[in-house]
Amino acid sequence: MAEFHNLKVADIYKETKDCVVIAFDVPEDLKDKFKYRQGQHLTLRKEFNGKDIRRNYSLCSSPLDNEWKVAVKTIRNGVFSNFAFNELKKGDTLEVMVPHGEFTVDVDVEASNNYIAFAAGSGITPLMSIIKTHLHEEPNSTFKLFYLNRTVKSIIFKEEIEQLKNQFFGRFQVFYFLTKEQRDIPFLNGRFDKEKLAVLTKTFIDIPDTQHAFICGPQDMIYLIRDELEAAGMPKDRIHFELFFTGSSEEENKHIAEVLEQKIEGTRVTIIDGGKEFHFIMDNDFDNILDGALSAGADLPFACKGGVCSTCKCQVLKGSVKMKKNYALADKEVEQNYVLSCQAVPTSDKVVVDFDV
Repeated sequence: MAEFHNLKVADIYKETKDCVVIAFDVPEDLKDKFKYRQGQHLTLRKEFNGKDIRRNYSLCSSPLDNEWKVAVKTIRNGVFSNFAFNELKKGDTLEVMVPHGEFTVDVDVEASNNYIAFAAGSGITPLMSIIKTHLHEEPNSTFKLFYLNRTVKSIIFKEEIEQLKNQFFGRFQVFYFLTKEQRDIPFLNGRFDKEKLAVLTKTFIDIPDTQHAFICGPQDMIYLIRDELEAAGMPKDRIHFELFFTGSSEEENKHIAEVLEQKIEGTRVTIIDGGKEFHFIMDNDFDNILDGALSAGADLPFACKGGVCSTCKCQVLKGSVKMKKNYALADKEVEQNYVLSCQAVPTSDKVVVDFDV
C-alpha cells in the first residue's frame, strides 16, 4: 500500500537561483518510520487540478543530522518543481512517503575505504548525504568528488562542500568542472568525456585502491563514466549510480517493441501487498502491471513510472513478465525475480507479484 504522511515544511530556502531546499518537520511518533540511509530519497505527492502528481527527491541531509532535507531544482514546465520554487512556503503541509532507495552502501566504522563520486548539477543531492555520512562515520576513509556545473554560481551546496573540505582536510577533495565559464586549468573546462576520464583514472584515481564509486546525473554521463571506470579495472558491483533523467535510445526502443510483442492479453494478476491479495484482469489499454492494477483500484507505491526510482519494485512469484526498461534494479535483484511494476509487461496467462519486499 502506498502510505503517505502529512509533514509540515519546517523551512524552505533558495540554495541557488533555480534550486530550493525543503526541510520537513518529522514528528516524534513518525521518526522511526522515517529513519533513512544515506543516499535514499523521499516521494512527495500533491494534487494539481485533480491529478495525482508524485515526484522523488533525494535527501541531501545525513541520517546523522536528525534532519530531513531535499533539494528541488526547477525545470521547464515542471509542475511540482515550479510549485515548490514559487508557491510552497514554511508551515505548509505536503504528503510524503517514508524514505526508500538503494543508492547506498553500508557504513563500516573500522574501514579505511577510498570513495569517489561524480555528479552533475542537482545530482549532487544524494551524494551530499553519502559523503557526509561516510566521512563522519568512517574516520579513516577518504572521498574524492568530481562535480560538473555550468557556472560557479550554479554550484548547489558549494558553501557546504567547502566547509566539508575544511572540516575533513586531507580526507575530502573536490574538483569542480564548468561548462559555461573558463577555469584557469583547461582540464577543468567542459563536460566529462573519454579523454578526461582517461586522465582521471590514471592520475587522480587509484582504481585498485578505490572501494566504491557513486555517480548521479543524466543518463549519458552516467553510462560513460560507468563504462570508463570498468575499462580501467573497477569491478561492476562497486559502481553505483542513480539517474535523474532518462531518454530512449534506438536500441532501447527496439527492446521495448520486442517486449510488447510478447504481451499476453487478459492476464489474470494477483497482487500481494500488506499481506492481502488483490486480483484483477489486465485491461488491454495498459501494457504494464502497475497501470493495470491502479486502473483496477489497487493502491500501490509508485513515483516516476520511468523505471528509474524503484518505488514500485515487486517480486514475481508465479508466471512471467518482461521489463521494458530497468535503470534501478541490480543484476542480482533481477536474477531473484524482482521487477519494476511500472515496466513489467505480463507474458503469461497468470502472474502473481509480491510488493511486500
